[in-house]
Amino acid sequence: MFRQNLWKLTLCAIIVLWAAFNLIPLKDQPFGDYVKAEAEAKPTQFTTLMTRVAERVKSGQASSTFVALKQIGREDKIDLSEFFPQIRLEESLKNVEKRNELLLNELLRRSKGRLQLGLDLKGGVAFTLEVDETLAVEEPDYARTEKLNKAIEIIGNRVNGLGVSEPIIRAVGTNRIEVQLAGVTTTDNPEVLSSLRKPARLDFRMVHPFAAPPMEAPPGFTAMTLEQETRTGETFAEELYVKRIPEMTGEAVSDSYPIMDEFGRFKIILRFTAEGSTQFAQVTKAIADEGQRTGRRGRLAIVLDDKLYSAPGVEKEINSDSAEISGQFSQREAVDLANVLNNPLDIPLVVKEQYEVGPSLAQDAIASGKLAFIIGTSLTVGFILLFYTYGGIVAAVGMGINVLIVLGVMASIGATLTLPGIAGIVLTLAMSVDSNILIFERMREELKQGKSLATALEAGFDKAWSAIIDGNLTTLITAAIMIVLGTGAVKGFGVTLTIGIFTTMFAAVVVSKLMLEFLVHGNVIKKLPMFSVLQNTNYDFLKKAKIAFIGSWLLIAVGVITVAVKGKDVYGIDFLGGDTVALSFAKPVEVGALRAAAQAAGFKEVNPVYQKPIGSDRTLLKITTPFDQAAPLVEKLQQAFPESQFKNEGVTRIGASVGEEIQWNALKAVFWALVLILIYVAFRFEFGYGMGAVVSTIHDVVMTIGVFVLFDRQFNASMVAAILLVMGYSINDTIVVFDRIREELKLNPTGTLREIINRSLNLTLSRTIITGGTTLLTALTLIFVTSGDVNDIALTLLIGVVTGTFSSLFIASPIFYWWHKGDRKHVEAHHDIAPKYDWAGSSRASE
Repeated sequence: MFRQNLWKLTLCAIIVLWAAFNLIPLKDQPFGDYVKAEAEAKPTQFTTLMTRVAERVKSGQASSTFVALKQIGREDKIDLSEFFPQIRLEESLKNVEKRNELLLNELLRRSKGRLQLGLDLKGGVAFTLEVDETLAVEEPDYARTEKLNKAIEIIGNRVNGLGVSEPIIRAVGTNRIEVQLAGVTTTDNPEVLSSLRKPARLDFRMVHPFAAPPMEAPPGFTAMTLEQETRTGETFAEELYVKRIPEMTGEAVSDSYPIMDEFGRFKIILRFTAEGSTQFAQVTKAIADEGQRTGRRGRLAIVLDDKLYSAPGVEKEINSDSAEISGQFSQREAVDLANVLNNPLDIPLVVKEQYEVGPSLAQDAIASGKLAFIIGTSLTVGFILLFYTYGGIVAAVGMGINVLIVLGVMASIGATLTLPGIAGIVLTLAMSVDSNILIFERMREELKQGKSLATALEAGFDKAWSAIIDGNLTTLITAAIMIVLGTGAVKGFGVTLTIGIFTTMFAAVVVSKLMLEFLVHGNVIKKLPMFSVLQNTNYDFLKKAKIAFIGSWLLIAVGVITVAVKGKDVYGIDFLGGDTVALSFAKPVEVGALRAAAQAAGFKEVNPVYQKPIGSDRTLLKITTPFDQAAPLVEKLQQAFPESQFKNEGVTRIGASVGEEIQWNALKAVFWALVLILIYVAFRFEFGYGMGAVVSTIHDVVMTIGVFVLFDRQFNASMVAAILLVMGYSINDTIVVFDRIREELKLNPTGTLREIINRSLNLTLSRTIITGGTTLLTALTLIFVTSGDVNDIALTLLIGVVTGTFSSLFIASPIFYWWHKGDRKHVEAHHDIAPKYDWAGSSRASE
């Protein structure tokens, strides 16, 4: 037994250890302390260096240890890698400045906790970018607004390219953009700001074949310097005259990405559009022809933001769809450069403000989230222990391993953990119990037939496997569409959901099975007692289907009408924008107390946060409210906290952080997910099943939205992910029932379609109620313990669990039944089941 499962045990141990390793260190370490601890060579020289670093930071010459080390290394040509021989750098990289940059970036990365916290839990850095009026082209207001919105989209893409998760990017007024980044500091990473605001104008220009500085510049040409590096690491400069007007621009580039050459140097590959390839061929042909005419090889300059990066020679027409930019790039520079080339800005931006951002959630809200996690997990574990005793212990261990692996994978891909993310893990954890419940319920059926525990164990896993795989694959389709089509929170949710699907299947099918096999085959347990609920029921669900169907759609109609009547009032600040008021104060007030006072005064949606401009000792309280509510809110807060002496420093209009693009991408993701689910279920089952799955999913999503609005709640950014979560839950619940209907059609060739469906619903009723119950307990815990966005997510899931359970019984299966007009022959015509023959029924009747 042990030898047979040795490979599984080894695999589990490797994965668990890998996940745990990826979470270390758990917290950020001060960069200065980390560097001192990691320096392994030349201790005397390093101590002297760090003394100089401390003096430079103290005097204000450098903003941090990181910047001071970079400055001293550059000024004194010190190769910092000599102090850290354990960190291997490319041998071919001889340039000291580039080596130091790579080293310091690696040390900074290692000093950070592997799983970073989001803005709501930890805070971060923020800056406001403003359109440079001196450089911006005079345009109508509508054109400039359109360009500003486009700039917001581009900066969002650039931030995603930097690996920063869940940023806040929104318009402020008519000519500014506010960017908030979690887990980023401009003191340690000053390049982040410059890489986000680069216009990234890419030009391909002709180099003059004869003239070069210090000769007089030919008409139409300008002097530019090309810096190049030899293999020994030495640099030299070449002065060239480059044409002012480009032959072609970056509009011809469809994609760019960094690669490393055979010498370990980074360069950027450019991919042209179809039109760009033709244009590039024409340009290179013209240069080559000119070179042949003059007898001197022509050159093509590649210029980015008026800096000459390379000037390769052109001997003949280059009919290619790609080109490259070479230069003295570090890895970060190459990645940043490729990122801005993929997302060029049309308008120049200047930095207007730069400040640190405090956590957007109060400490009591963070504490309540942790408490909800503990209570929700405890209730889930207690619930499954109550029903499945020893099996519940196995499931609980599997759940713990599941969470560890999820967090480990998130850390390995650089994901950011937010409080809604924590809530999502709790809720995903509750739903992941479903796989174990499916297995235990099938084992219960096998044990009822008098089979041994060992036989029931194997049969339970075998029979539950198809439902587990189909349910998770349909959810995986949804997650994949979110990743491909979604942006922001939608894409992030898709990634988290994908991780959860694979870890849940691993925990249930590998870890739980392995533990049960050791317990059963090792004779540790002789029996597996289970608490019974709704066993041997014989409800006629289809008899009540029409009434339930009509009633549920009437409720949906009420919700839809309510949404239509409320109009934009159903949207929160994240969707509509609002006002941000800046307050100075004499005494700070805890964020939770501010939010509570505002809500008590009738202000539903208020987001207070403390901000400190970098380089300043002054901290301001900024509160975001719906439009035109800032002034009355300040008045109420002044009355509630007179000792704070709040003073209004100004109100600014802000745009939506969830733009139209994100909304449309979410809708497209839902649409294509439904289409692909229909195709998958039709292929794996039969088209009638696909119709039932799609209609029931639409039913659950629309009803959840309607009931949510009836509770007088507003939609915010986190609600997008919450609705998608309900969608995934609904699909999984429906597939389990359909899998049982398909199985019963094979096992019972003489039963009518109505009998088969009712029997399948009764057989899965226990699993449906137990799974729904575990998720319901978690959702209720979050509702009672938390507030704000997490409370909205919990309410959404609570509604979704109820509607999902209802639709599995009274929507999905009846749709399947009505689609086939109640005749199983319609199913058998397109179904891989044993057919029903007329003579079989008459023969049985004659007996």
